[in-house]
Amino acid sequence: MRLRRLVIALTTFALIAPASAFARGDFDPTTEFEQHEWIPIHLGPLNLSVTKAVVYLWIGAAVTMLLGLVLMRGKTLNRRQTVGEQIYEIAQTQVAEQGLPSKAIGRWFPYVASLMLFIFTVNLIGFIPLPLTGETYHGVPVWGIYAATSSLSVTLALALLTFVFTHVEGIRWNGPTRYFKSWIPEAPKPLLLLIVPLEILGQFMRLISLSVRLFANMLAGHILILTFIGLIFILESLLLIPVVAIATIFYLFEVVIVVSIQAFIFAALSAIYIGSAIEPEH
Repeated sequence: MRLRRLVIALTTFALIAPASAFARGDFDPTTEFEQHEWIPIHLGPLNLSVTKAVVYLWIGAAVTMLLGLVLMRGKTLNRRQTVGEQIYEIAQTQVAEQGLPSKAIGRWFPYVASLMLFIFTVNLIGFIPLPLTGETYHGVPVWGIYAATSSLSVTLALALLTFVFTHVEGIRWNGPTRYFKSWIPEAPKPLLLLIVPLEILGQFMRLISLSVRLFANMLAGHILILTFIGLIFILESLLLIPVVAIATIFYLFEVVIVVSIQAFIFAALSAIYIGSAIEPEH
């Protein structure tokens, strides 16, 4: 208990103390998330430049497709196909069947399953050190960690797909009149003036909640890990050895738990939103 209190006290002191008091270097973890144009591509007002986030998304997409080919294909059942079947079962029973009506599973299961595997892969790659920081040390690329999902533009784009698919399917299955009418609950007419704007706002809040939840969790996790690592190089003190242990435990927690949970939640909510549009409650 005393050791735990000592570690917390040292870490807190290191985080809140002025840098000029005992720092031997400069470190700002937020700079790791800055997006610089590696390959500028501008089409009028549209900026399609290749940045660090874009490269990580390319890697994530390639690894996701590779996982699909390796885990799902083969004539005889083996260990890797067993892993693939377990992923498939989770996507089907825990994501698709829980949120989508049976009549829509065949159409939307591939989307929610791919979404879950892609986000899981991108999140996981974000905790693997790669020489993609954009910085060099004596001509050698500096290795670092970065999650594309810690960029709000990335998570917002993923959420926007679900948002568009939700309303397209709602209109396709129910027609525009019945679908938009399902947003309005039964209530006295004076209350409808208050309820209708809130219902419309609630639809757009789904877009925000999907994107911000994933973005905030990945950003916060990476900033904490980078802060712990940065303290070691800035302070250069053996007293921070316990901080290494804390950083390691937190790193494993993020990799083992947060990466999977965030991918699962995003896919599950996408299935629920699409399913609720296909079969409105009212």
